Amino acid sequence: MATYLLIVDFQSGPDDAPMSAWSDQEVADHLSYYERLNAELVASGELVDTVILTGPDLAKIVRSDGTVPVVTDGPFQEFKEWVAGYQIVDVESEDRALEIAGLVSAVPGRGGVPTQQPIQVRRLMEAGPSNVEEMDAFLHTASDPR
Repeated sequence: MATYLLIVDFQSGPDDAPMSAWSDQEVADHLSYYERLNAELVASGELVDTVILTGPDLAKIVRSDGTVPVVTDGPFQEFKEWVAGYQIVDVESEDRALEIAGLVSAVPGRGGVPTQQPIQVRRLMEAGPSNVEEMDAFLHTASDPR
């Protein structure tokens, strides 16, 4: 089994109308789809967790040099890639994680049309780098070699 993080952000698919332009029924259908999908994933034993985050207007950014942390507001809603929530799935293969991400991306939007929202799929590491060689290998996968 492998564990994956499916990240949902606020990038839109082909229809970029904000949810505030949707009808109450369209919003209800959208939420019902997620409820059914999550119930199916719980029943199959694949859903580890699902989290919805508060909006970016409530987020804080913390920076510290080891003394007193500096706390500022942000990121801001103008930034479309802020994380709205995520699901953690424990599945047999990457293919299954991608299949589930496809189901998340197909959540209905206006007019019942699938949103085609991009879903980021990332495997959770079993352990973080613990020495220079492991960090170099990790940075290589992050496209940031030393």
